[in-house]
Amino acid sequence: MTELSPRPDLWSLDPTVLHLNHGSYGAVPRRTQELQALLRAETEANPMLWFRSVADRLAASRRELADYLHTDPSGFALIPNASAGVTVALATIQIPAGSRIVLTNHTYGAVRYAAERFARANQADVVVVDVPLEADDDTVVALIKAELDERTAALIVDQISSATAMVFPIRRLVEACDGIPVIVDGAHAPGLIDEPAADGADFWTGNFHKWPSSLRPTAGLVVADKWRSGTLPLIVSWSEYDERLPERFDMQGTYDYTPWMAAPESLKVLAELDWPVRRPQLSALIDEGARLLAKALGTELPDVAHPAATMRLVEVPFTGERSPDAGEAFKVRVSRELKAEITLTGFDERVFVRLSAHAYNSLRDYELLAERLPTVL
Repeated sequence: MTELSPRPDLWSLDPTVLHLNHGSYGAVPRRTQELQALLRAETEANPMLWFRSVADRLAASRRELADYLHTDPSGFALIPNASAGVTVALATIQIPAGSRIVLTNHTYGAVRYAAERFARANQADVVVVDVPLEADDDTVVALIKAELDERTAALIVDQISSATAMVFPIRRLVEACDGIPVIVDGAHAPGLIDEPAADGADFWTGNFHKWPSSLRPTAGLVVADKWRSGTLPLIVSWSEYDERLPERFDMQGTYDYTPWMAAPESLKVLAELDWPVRRPQLSALIDEGARLLAKALGTELPDVAHPAATMRLVEVPFTGERSPDAGEAFKVRVSRELKAEITLTGFDERVFVRLSAHAYNSLRDYELLAERLPTVL
């Protein structure tokens, strides 16, 4: 494995805990936390002066985040999270009665709920395409394309799926849709895929609080030119009639804007970590960590055709009740008894630990999990 120098000193994470689930809530570097604290102190020193300065500061931050994605800043809006971005997209497109919203069995739960809500409201249907974990890009495209027809109002597809850490061939799916609106849930993509919004989707949305390590209510929505004039924020506020897409989303009354303003600081931390070099090092680290855990559990690593750079699945021989409540109870037990933070995912009646790796992790983290986890199964 390529030599890796972990940098836990850049974060304020509890060193007595194994932090192996960056893919859920992320972790924010100290410098970004400190900058947010300064911004909040400035807010309270003179709220009137602060809110007069918000528009210009947001515009500057937004331009930096758009530049990080290598996307057109005039089509890039700041939002709280990727689920909000998908909801905005569904509120923008036309969903006629009798039409179909197509997604896959890898779709994030909240995104599926959003599709179901809009389908109910418009007397439409949700169609779920079963995509096997081991499906290569050709198979993925063929399976999804087979469900697309003149009734399809939209395709919602993950760029990197949350449940399975699988990368989907977005550009090829956009081409296959041939004019059908494509909504890309790129929640995990920033920091893991270069130019994640460049594949021609009608709507792309992704989180900065995951791999870029920005503060949590920070995400972006990229909207293709044809949809920009009709794309509106979920909350009606004073920017309702602004003709510019980003500014319509910026000003949301008394929202706490400090996470959006501080987000570029985390990008600077990643740049100083030489992220283009570190990311493949983390891929090698997570590969080795997953092998260690699978060996300890006596299971096999699933055959994911195109896994994400810094996430891996390890099957768990889970013999208890299989339900969201049981899974949550197990994670709480692991946290309490093993001092480890993990997440469980389910797919095709199988249960997995989805491991993550970031710059604060070392191989020792995964060795300790491999020692401890079998004791609670």
